[in-house]
Amino acid sequence: MSKRNSQTAKTAARERLRAERERQAKRDRTKRQVIVAASVVVVLAAAGGIGYAVVQANKPSGWDAAKTKPLVKPAHTTGENGTTVVIGKSTAKKTLTVYEDPRCPVCAQFEQAVGSTVKKDVDDGKFKLQYVGATFLDKNLPGVGSKNALSALGAALNVSPEAFVEFKSAMYSTKWHPEETDDKFKDDAYLLKIADTVPALKGNAAFQKAVKEGTYDRWALEEAKIFDKDGISGTPTLKMDGKTLTGPDGKNAPSTPEDFNKAIDAALKG
Repeated sequence: MSKRNSQTAKTAARERLRAERERQAKRDRTKRQVIVAASVVVVLAAAGGIGYAVVQANKPSGWDAAKTKPLVKPAHTTGENGTTVVIGKSTAKKTLTVYEDPRCPVCAQFEQAVGSTVKKDVDDGKFKLQYVGATFLDKNLPGVGSKNALSALGAALNVSPEAFVEFKSAMYSTKWHPEETDDKFKDDAYLLKIADTVPALKGNAAFQKAVKEGTYDRWALEEAKIFDKDGISGTPTLKMDGKTLTGPDGKNAPSTPEDFNKAIDAALKG
């Protein structure tokens, strides 16, 4: 091989080597760019995921979320937020206001002992009954049963006043009313078992859906505000013409039909 050909071959080899190095460098740059881009995507995705998780974690849930739910007023109510619940004949001249918390054991005792007497008087047109639901026991004890039960009562009221009265009576019965510290009313399934004892509610798909979906949760929260607004300190509390009806002790609500009749007759005359 001549010296000239040898030099040409060396030059060509160096050129090929240089070109190959450039191609490899380009592939390396591309690879690094892909890795960086992928890393950025992963970081952004992670940040987005963390952001979403933070938003979800801080998003109101349960009864906190109920505060901003659309207000659905049960049928057979009046007032700005549908929180005035009055049952009885329109011809009755006076109204007995009863404040009750669904979890309250003393309310259960009152309903078991005096509830049928109150119902008869209302049916006879002796007076109208205004019901005010309270939920203060949810604040004093762990749980949400008072609010959940009140929401379910709203669903029953939407069916009819009669269904509401029967459901409330069943809820306070010895068979179904739990111990004060047992938050059974938080369970929709338990409330629906009680509702199955009321003919108008048993198998009532619309009622069951309203209970399960919490249709009247916001209403229950609005209803419970009346208890605080009226300055009531405990349940049951009975009032007529702004005066509190009590038993012989002058402090607590009448606990027997006899004591109730005495207190209500005096209030009707007053």
